[in-house]
Amino acid sequence: MSTVTSRDGTPIAFERSGSGPVLVLVDGALCFRSFGPMGPLAELLAPDFTVYRYDRRGRGESGDTAAYAVEREIEDLDAVIAAAGGRALVFGVSSGAVLALRAAASGAAIAKLALYEPPLAVAKDATGESKEFGERLEQLVVAGRRGDAVEFFLTSAGVPPDAVAGMRREPSWALFESVAPTLVYDNAVLGDGTVPYELAAAVRVPALVANGGDSPDFFREAARATAEAIQGARHRTLEGQSWGQVAPEALAPMLKEFFV
Repeated sequence: MSTVTSRDGTPIAFERSGSGPVLVLVDGALCFRSFGPMGPLAELLAPDFTVYRYDRRGRGESGDTAAYAVEREIEDLDAVIAAAGGRALVFGVSSGAVLALRAAASGAAIAKLALYEPPLAVAKDATGESKEFGERLEQLVVAGRRGDAVEFFLTSAGVPPDAVAGMRREPSWALFESVAPTLVYDNAVLGDGTVPYELAAAVRVPALVANGGDSPDFFREAARATAEAIQGARHRTLEGQSWGQVAPEALAPMLKEFFV
């Protein structure tokens, strides 16, 4: 594990594996280097890429600095890319996909951009619901009710309450609670919760947006709309994959084909 200092002084932990073109992986909500899907994916990509995984601020071994702003997370990604040599391929999942999109639109040194299921609504009438969700999430976090915040997030995302109740009895639930405050950060990254068409139009690098063939309509429509909003972007559907259950063995070949 190594660290790089972001622009506001926050230490950001990262690790590197493999050899080849530099590829930075950006986690989604509740995930970090030691907890989530990027570890197995990095192992599959390491023969072809120099893979960088990092803990987004407030997670794992990275630090955190008040007050939070989405711009600080973009600077964190910039710092990792700088530590990796100054230019990188970038792949983001879920809210990490939206963060990567925002970074690319801001002019970050991204050579190619790949996104999996950015959780963005196509309809503008979703903005009110998104605001209510964000307010309730922040209330739970400020009150110190970390477990309830995670449960609220998961059930709002469609995880059945019975399944969440079972998860709360597992030892891994403590890891979810450890990063619960960063759910507020993820919500801020999503903005008003809809596809940011003007922002996507500012992306000037080759891009790929993918979704699972078995994912709910929301995610399939979001991926398609995001791809259409980015000039020249490709759209892919990974058959047999779904939201929250995409296999690294399905992602790796797609990423190799696109990035190489």
